[in-house]
Amino acid sequence: MREQYREELEDINACLVEMANAVGSAMSTATTALLDADVALADLVIAGDDQIDAARESIEQRCFTLLARQQPVATDLRTITTAMRIVSDLERMGDLAEHIAKLARMRFPDHAVPLEVRPILLEAGHIAETLVAKTATVIGTLDVKAAQRLEAEDDLMDQLHRDLFRELLADDWPHGMETAIDITLLGRYYERFADHAVSVARRVVYLVTGEHQLNATV
Repeated sequence: MREQYREELEDINACLVEMANAVGSAMSTATTALLDADVALADLVIAGDDQIDAARESIEQRCFTLLARQQPVATDLRTITTAMRIVSDLERMGDLAEHIAKLARMRFPDHAVPLEVRPILLEAGHIAETLVAKTATVIGTLDVKAAQRLEAEDDLMDQLHRDLFRELLADDWPHGMETAIDITLLGRYYERFADHAVSVARRVVYLVTGEHQLNATV
């Protein structure tokens, strides 16, 4: 019985890794849909969010079942409660990728992103994909040092967010209020995506060490 319990915990962790990879794929596809005005890719992300939501529900239900049947304590209890928090972060990251895809779809056949800010959002997409890939690795390996390094990469996303606002607030911004609102929302979506990745990393640190702070080092 105990061996089966351990296998269940390990499988839940493996499902979290799969979910992180699915979120990464959604973000990559959403960024391409946004920058290329590709409505087919946008629809793919939007439809695929249902699978991410279903993964969250499945993992949460398995965690609730373990809590009820096993009454875990100490490290096992921390493992299960941390998994439930991680799955919530991952589901929200999937929602943010979906929001990006929906904005791309709403502006189709036009491009939602003017040429002036395309490099910033292209880089934001790249950082988001890198962060979530490393997040999946952190979940799978429970590597505290790798989790701590994610904080520094989130700083890069914050800098891009500031760069985006500088473009929007420039006196010669030529694209009007509607586009400015779109770009403001997009910047927020990417920033929040990165924030959730860092949140997952912090939860892994807590799981391994029992401490709530990353104490980030590069």
